[in-house]
Amino acid sequence: MPSTPCGAWPFTSRPEVSVQSHRICGVVRLGLIEYRRAWELQRQLVRARQAGAVPDLLLLCEHPHVITLGRNARREHIRASRHLLAQMGVDVVETDRGGDVTYHGPGQLVGYPILYVAALRRDVVWYVRQLEETLIQATAAFGLAARREPGRTGVWVDTPAGPAKLAAIGIHFSRWVSSHGFAYNVATDLRYFDLIVPCGIADRPVTSLERLLGRTPAPASVADAVAACFADVFGYALEPVTPETLDHWLAEAPAAAGGGS
Repeated sequence: MPSTPCGAWPFTSRPEVSVQSHRICGVVRLGLIEYRRAWELQRQLVRARQAGAVPDLLLLCEHPHVITLGRNARREHIRASRHLLAQMGVDVVETDRGGDVTYHGPGQLVGYPILYVAALRRDVVWYVRQLEETLIQATAAFGLAARREPGRTGVWVDTPAGPAKLAAIGIHFSRWVSSHGFAYNVATDLRYFDLIVPCGIADRPVTSLERLLGRTPAPASVADAVAACFADVFGYALEPVTPETLDHWLAEAPAAAGGGS
């Protein structure tokens, strides 16, 4: 499918109209991108989405090694010293998402939906459950059963050693526009999770599609499955958007597209 050309997107200046009238979501594949850069991009896109200057978007990417702390994070959940983290090339970033401590790194598919969620449903818990459902369905596409764990956010699988976490979710809302999102372990080096107490849960291990399947799935096929399930769960028609088109939209966005939380 060809990418959407600059200036050819059917959205309007009002965020609620662009979602309700068209239900189109742009998918942007950013590749490997440094975490702080991706976070700044999200902040710009949230402001632009609030102003109706961009449509709903799903950003898909990977990050170099980084530990992120959510608003509820406890520093003691980072087990490694600053010196060891520096030696291993692991950045540490405090963020405004919900949740505790998590890890991102190569081999992990990270998704950042920038959506005007109020046009879908004014319910934050519902939104989180929809993200979980997206990843549960994507996992099923690879012949694996994933599920929710009562009282714990994320996506889980049953293993011979007990429940293990396959995907983490942490979100942020600003005037009903979402940011941050999910981290889905595809072929992640799981040893890096030993540096932290993942999401503050000490009694549950972390796993990956690679470990569960006994083979390394093609990253593109996983991203395709996740995007397709996202579209199905949220009721979107997806259109690819290049990073260059995204840059053009942001350059044309109103400078006064102020923030607010």
